[in-house]
Amino acid sequence: MTTNGRRAHGISSRRHLLRLAGGGVALSLLGAGAVGCEEDAPEDAAGVEPQPSGGGKETDADAGGAPKPVWTESAAVHPSMGDGHLIATSGLVLIAGKPMVARDGASGKQKWSLPDGTVPTSKLLTADGTLYLASSAYDNSVIGYDPADGKETWRSRASKAFQQPRVIAADGKQVYVIAGILEKDFTSKRNIIAALDARSGRDVWREQRDFGTEETGITAAVHGDRLVYTDFRKNLTVRDTATGKQVWTQKTNETNFKGFAVHDGLVILAQGRKLQAFSLSDGAKKWTLDAGRFGSFKQPGLVDGVLYVADSSRTLWAVQPKTGAKIWQSKDIAEADGKTPWQYVKVGRTLYAATELDEKGGVHAIDAETGKLRWTFNDGSGDYHQWLVATDGKHVFALHGKKLHALPV
Repeated sequence: MTTNGRRAHGISSRRHLLRLAGGGVALSLLGAGAVGCEEDAPEDAAGVEPQPSGGGKETDADAGGAPKPVWTESAAVHPSMGDGHLIATSGLVLIAGKPMVARDGASGKQKWSLPDGTVPTSKLLTADGTLYLASSAYDNSVIGYDPADGKETWRSRASKAFQQPRVIAADGKQVYVIAGILEKDFTSKRNIIAALDARSGRDVWREQRDFGTEETGITAAVHGDRLVYTDFRKNLTVRDTATGKQVWTQKTNETNFKGFAVHDGLVILAQGRKLQAFSLSDGAKKWTLDAGRFGSFKQPGLVDGVLYVADSSRTLWAVQPKTGAKIWQSKDIAEADGKTPWQYVKVGRTLYAATELDEKGGVHAIDAETGKLRWTFNDGSGDYHQWLVATDGKHVFALHGKKLHALPV
């Protein structure tokens, strides 16, 4: 059941040139990489048998109307995989894990890989045609790769006074990192945030964060001249990208370890039953949506200028991000006994929404103009990992546990 809606317009993207810079540039700070457990690579390194779909015609759909995958391959992912562990770029789909693998979007064929993989919990962050990763060799380096072929194009290395780098955000000019400060006993009770020059790798600025803050659990984004991030200590913080100086900070209602949205000078995040927007310039509250007395909002997603967010009653909302005005509200997922979505991509008039941790979850296909549920894809594996989605405009890539599927659009 949906209310009426209207169409959101796409925003065209541009292709950026790669930058080459000298390797081994020393710097005095960097972000700390999280350490965690890893799953072994699947025995079938070549992938599972592809399932041809014939372009998603009705004859190649399951009983519920979901198309069969164009191809399916195995994936060696970290147990803690989440937002940013699956991206599509340069005609490829990249999957974080050990090894980290880049596959051709059309065929699923492996194009390149990093055998040592990515640091657990590390996101795949790209800017101006470069993929930035903390070194999985734990040698205090941040490395830039050409996502088209996996070749190293940039490197920056921290001094021994700081821990292993962890990249939290990047734009065309700077790479933003968090680093723990090593004490004499080799513990790290303090940390810094810093910006590295995207050409030279040298420090642009560095700022020590408050005592008690942690270098892990950061979710960050760059919007114009503002760097905004949340952390496990219930802080929402905004800094000036040119100087690193803190513009403002405030406490959030709950720990925000997933994503938020930034749009037209606003940061929008879920805080329990409230979905709220704050001004990036001064932290002033601009609008609030309420999920109801017993409800709570999930992670919001901004796609083609429209904010999509689900609540705990499995109602999906489409919202104008500037004003908080409701475009439509759909209960189709709940009425179909579907699972709650948390991540979104859009192709044409269809919104694809990945669900949270549940063996009966999947990828929902939804009419982006009305909120009507069209179908739900599930691979039948029974795996409890959450689903992730990405798109190259020709396919929707769905990562679930140790399987990567390419769905036709």
